[in-house]
This record gives sequence, C-alpha cells and structure tokens, in this order.
Amino acid sequence: MQQVNPTSGKINLDPDKAEHGLAQLVLTVVELLRQIVERHAIRRVEGGTLSDEEIERLGEALMNLEEKMEELREVFGLEAEDLNIDLGPLGSLL
Repeated sequence: MQQVNPTSGKINLDPDKAEHGLAQLVLTVVELLRQIVERHAIRRVEGGTLSDEEIERLGEALMNLEEKMEELREVFGLEAEDLNIDLGPLGSLL
C-alpha cells in the first residue's frame, strides 16, 4: 500500500503492505474465476451433459480449489469478505 507523507509529499512504500495488497487482488481474481467455473459446472450438471464420473471429478476439483483458496487466505491473513472489492456504482465484485 502506498501512503503520501503530508510533510514531504513523498510516497512511502511499505513492502509488507504491497505484498498483502497484491495477494488480495490476485486471490480476488482467482475467487471470481472459481465462482464462474462453479456456476458453469452447475449448469452443465443440470443440463445433463456430464457423465456421473465427470460430475464426481468436477465436484472434487471444485472442492480442492475451494480448500486451497481457504489456505491461501489464511497465509495472507485475509477473510472471504476481503476479496469482495467495492466497484462503486457497479456494486460489489463478488
């Protein structure tokens, strides 16, 4: 995160905060993609275009991805709601 020092007008760069902000941004994008894939998978399951084996593999893959996301949020000290970026007039991202 960058902060402007009001007395000098210089930007103070804190590497720890920059890493946290980048992790938050990357995890937000991954979470958005995960949710899109999950919705698409549900449509395919409901549409009957997948075999039982494919449904099982897809479900397992989505559960594994969700678990990994939880692990990564823990590593960077983020909560699920931290990944929901406010887009102003467009509303929340997730």
